[in-house]
Amino acid sequence: MTPDADMVVLLDADGSEIGTAPKSSVHGADTRLHLAFSCHVFDQEGRLLVTRRALTKTAWPGVWTNSFCGHPTPGERLVAAVRRRAEHELGLPLENVEPILPFFRYRATDAAGIVENEICPVYVATTTHQPRPHPDEVVEHLWVDPDDVAEAVRRTPWAFSPWLVLQAQLLPFLGGGARLEEVAS
Repeated sequence: MTPDADMVVLLDADGSEIGTAPKSSVHGADTRLHLAFSCHVFDQEGRLLVTRRALTKTAWPGVWTNSFCGHPTPGERLVAAVRRRAEHELGLPLENVEPILPFFRYRATDAAGIVENEICPVYVATTTHQPRPHPDEVVEHLWVDPDDVAEAVRRTPWAFSPWLVLQAQLLPFLGGGARLEEVAS
């Protein structure tokens, strides 16, 4: 790991970089806007990987979410960060990593008062491998038909991360109203 491995990129309201901060300091009751990413991974059968966050996670422990999320380190390209995080969190090599919601942004507060405040580009990727989740990151995982994920999020949004609930409203493969060319531009 590099010295910047535990640092995140801070952003201003327009999304411009304004500095860095330790990752441990940016998720609290007054979280500063910072750069993150989300990724949705598909297998060769078109199934979507969903994961349940480890119970030891600081924010939203135990909730179901997209395949994985993370933060790029200062100076790290987003696609490289996505690949790095997939390997760390899921032991999963990725193929075809592509942005689908490059300007996704959200702010949400969990039951413990932890705030997420992120500009969080969303990626899709494929893999031909099976996950080997890191126990500090993921407690469960499932390969699921995207239509089933969309229905579950619609019926029980409280069981999912708020970023997945918001993304589902936009992503075509989760029943969102936007067309792919609209969200990818």
